[in-house]
Amino acid sequence: MKIKPYRTILLVEDSPEDFEATARAFKKAGVANKIIHCEDGDEALDYLYRRDKYADPNDSPRPGVIMLDLNLPGTDGREVLSEIKKDDNLKSIPVIVLTTSHDERDIEQCYANGANSYIQKPVNLASFFEAIKRLSDYWFEIVILPKGKDIEEH
Repeated sequence: MKIKPYRTILLVEDSPEDFEATARAFKKAGVANKIIHCEDGDEALDYLYRRDKYADPNDSPRPGVIMLDLNLPGTDGREVLSEIKKDDNLKSIPVIVLTTSHDERDIEQCYANGANSYIQKPVNLASFFEAIKRLSDYWFEIVILPKGKDIEEH
């Protein structure tokens, strides 16, 4: 049994190719949840704080999990992670860093800032699909995710 379909996955990824590959891998793994795609850190924060085009709560449901790339234009993933984990209304949402970086400083900083997992994107597509399958098995079948209170207006 996968995560309940009403729990949204927020995927923060600037590469259209990586977004499409991740969405396909989730579908192949049997994850039927709605995936919201934000292309940069600023858009992700607008979504989470329900600002601008995401002001309507019906258009911006609280995500069950956030998948976050680090190297984003504008506000980068490191800053987004830090903002999420400092906010009492957001910090209980699990954040999975999904990035190409294997820099030890990034790994240390992300865990210090509250990342729940740090996953390096595999280079080839078959390995990437396998990584997403394992990730979905763990996060969407084994782990019990917090319901969390809905986000208040900021």
